[in-house]
Amino acid sequence: MIVRSTAWLVVTGLGAALLLVIGFLVPGNSLVAIAMAGLVLLVGLTARQPATLPILAMPASVIIQRVGGGGVDLSVSDFALFGAFWAAVFLAPRPFSRPMRSMLWISAIYQVATLFTVIANPFLANTVEWFHAWLLVGGSLVVGWAVGRGGRARLGLTLFLLPCIAIAVMTLSTAVQQFGTGYAGVYLFNMHKNFIGTVLAFAALVAYVNPHWLDWPRRLAQATFLLLALGVVASEARQALIGLAAAIVVVILRPDPERRRSKVVLFAIIPAIFYVGGAAHEQLTEDNPFNSAFQRLAWYDDAIEVWRRSPWVGMGLRYWTAGRTEFGFQPPNAELEMLASAGVIGLAGFLVLFGASLVVLWRVDPRFGTLAFTMVLMRFVQGQFDLFWVSVQASVPFLIVGVCLGAHAYAHAQQGGDVEDGPPLPLDVRPATDVGPAVSKAATP
Repeated sequence: MIVRSTAWLVVTGLGAALLLVIGFLVPGNSLVAIAMAGLVLLVGLTARQPATLPILAMPASVIIQRVGGGGVDLSVSDFALFGAFWAAVFLAPRPFSRPMRSMLWISAIYQVATLFTVIANPFLANTVEWFHAWLLVGGSLVVGWAVGRGGRARLGLTLFLLPCIAIAVMTLSTAVQQFGTGYAGVYLFNMHKNFIGTVLAFAALVAYVNPHWLDWPRRLAQATFLLLALGVVASEARQALIGLAAAIVVVILRPDPERRRSKVVLFAIIPAIFYVGGAAHEQLTEDNPFNSAFQRLAWYDDAIEVWRRSPWVGMGLRYWTAGRTEFGFQPPNAELEMLASAGVIGLAGFLVLFGASLVVLWRVDPRFGTLAFTMVLMRFVQGQFDLFWVSVQASVPFLIVGVCLGAHAYAHAQQGGDVEDGPPLPLDVRPATDVGPAVSKAATP
């Protein structure tokens, strides 16, 4: 209660201070004054509805434009996540559920494991990335929790899906224009094909699972999934396609108390896997030593060479940006990146982060846990074939996990149940302000 009162005082004081600044700025710089007035409105909305900033962070989570430079090179999504995190910390509903607390403790274990390389390799990018990784995992969980626990899971995931749908449309349009002209993947603005494919795969999984608390109309969800999946294929991001296929297989095979899922989609997954394997085999058998397959093999060897120089604590997070070695690249494999940058200790923390997270999420009610589990699984699979610690690709899975866990706790709270445990809930958890009071489907004739 004291923390919540303090938070309200902080929000009120910040709003008053901004109003005073606007009063000084209006005569001389109207554009800045208008921008700050918008900020005051945002602060006011946050005071009225604590989930405002976390909800707005959902669509902003896919904006990859970079801000800053040198050792502080972050994306717009990072800054949106940072701002939403503080609102979530001070104003989001408490207490955290048991699975949520477990996830936060697991993320803390990873942070402790990588702290050794921060101490052993004192340079700016290393320290910044340590805090950045904490924000991408723990911060994303808390922001997602604020959205789900505040009863806005449906709105939050919808706002996440909308920009992804726009990216998919632009991707397919560009792919059609490039078809037959040496097509080798889609690059939109400053979005790399692997970024496009990975983000669209996250969104495609959300649309495919379409949990009852998201409650998109069935045909709309299916059409959205098809559009997003085609966007993944058009992007030529093969690691995204493999990760999406693995996640969908788990969704199909895991019993869902809400619905039965057709296994027809498996017939589309099989040729997709053959396509990825055939493309990799073709690159490995051709004479071009600079194609992506051979380049990755060379980078694997170089990453192992870097790791051998400091096997226990590595050369530092993002060592490739600081001139710590002659190799100026990020290893395109999650485990090799951890070995080279944080050593054996860091790799152990990374494996705990994902292994323990999967165990915790598998035990959550499948209505909420299946999407969370497969999102983390998909990101882990993707990380075997490409860069792992890249802001948006690392934060979005944990953001959605936080939404799922928050929605689970909200469902129990709506029924007056125990947030800690309890049987699977036949509950429609859409917020009452949007669609009416929560109704038990078990009681529906």
